[in-house]
Amino acid sequence: MSEVSQGRGKGGVFLYLSPLSSLLGGVAALLNGVGTLAIIGLMVLINTDIGGRALLNAPVRGVPEMVSLSIVGIVFLQLGHTLRKGRLTRSEALSNFLGKRSPRLSAFLDGVFNLTGLALLGILAYSSWPLFVKSWEGEIFVGSIGDFTAPVWPIKLIIVVGSTVTAIQFFEAALRSLYGAFSGNIPDRSAPSPEENSA
Repeated sequence: MSEVSQGRGKGGVFLYLSPLSSLLGGVAALLNGVGTLAIIGLMVLINTDIGGRALLNAPVRGVPEMVSLSIVGIVFLQLGHTLRKGRLTRSEALSNFLGKRSPRLSAFLDGVFNLTGLALLGILAYSSWPLFVKSWEGEIFVGSIGDFTAPVWPIKLIIVVGSTVTAIQFFEAALRSLYGAFSGNIPDRSAPSPEENSA
């Protein structure tokens, strides 16, 4: 993703939004860290299961269920940080072409892209909340009773939280992109963002 869509505009209203942006970045980074730890835990679990099967003929129970749940959770834990760092998969051919010839139009299209992402993730978060409540109140589990069971509400909650954080990140990016499109204050694509400089 281009730096325009992340829109590191300077001055104006963004001076007041900077603390909120930093807070959002901190939350996204925290969720990303939890997702990374979950990946490590998943690798350990899978290798333990393989070792148990091969060496002791004693596999770890519930590995398929835990893997299927964890993958979904990891995606939503890391989605907001992926977007914030400009690493969300997208085609940039048109954006790069316009960025050289009409930066303001390119920034406007990035704003539309980010608003679309805001709408989609907002709908996802809104529609996922009842599913979380249902799984919490109904005590919904996966697995087989007597063998292995795991509640699904933690994953439903992660989907809600991850979608919400990503939607807010899309909103911030849309504000910056549209501000750049209408004001002409468009960041240099080749310049690293302040977050990258501090990384």
